[in-house]
Amino acid sequence: MGKIEMITQEKINELNTLLKDAKPSEIIQKAFELNKKAVVTTNFRPYEAAILHAVASVESAIPVVWCDTGYNTPQTYRHAEKVIKDLNLNVFLYVPKQTSSHRDVVMGIPSVDAPEHALFTEQVKLEPFKRAMEEHKPKVWFTNLRQGQTAFRDSIGIFSVSKDGVLKVSPFYYWSDADLDTYLEENKLPNEFKYFDPTKALENRECGLHA
Repeated sequence: MGKIEMITQEKINELNTLLKDAKPSEIIQKAFELNKKAVVTTNFRPYEAAILHAVASVESAIPVVWCDTGYNTPQTYRHAEKVIKDLNLNVFLYVPKQTSSHRDVVMGIPSVDAPEHALFTEQVKLEPFKRAMEEHKPKVWFTNLRQGQTAFRDSIGIFSVSKDGVLKVSPFYYWSDADLDTYLEENKLPNEFKYFDPTKALENRECGLHA
């Protein structure tokens, strides 16, 4: 299935140019042609049902990696359960090695400028994610990154390569919220806005997994 680890920036640029106006399904299909060893990651934040539906529509058995910080809202957990059930997702759940109750006693949720913030982010987000990627060893990583979310995300395009050399594919990269609202409506997919990321004080901060 092609040695994707040898993919060049020239090839990335070519793919981004070729598929700039392609449908998400076409982008996903192209990524699977490059390599079938893929995962899609999710945290069930707003609009995540779109990427999960799009990828599962092409490959229903794809591993869905859910890294749950342990601090999600009740609404997010109910939303996640509904989407998992409705789309019959092949979910692999990864959680921190410490419970949120334990961490609440010894650390709490530190502010972004507190010295404990880096350790907090490592515990609740980065370590579970690294563990997931080490276990699945994907060559292709589907995400719902979109242009306009952060300065870093504005620079990457539909196809990019992660710091670990995985081909990162964002099929909805150029889509607006309004575009995604239409997609969700047309495919009868739910959405949920009561979402909380304990590692980010501001919505436009990079979460640490992508930069």
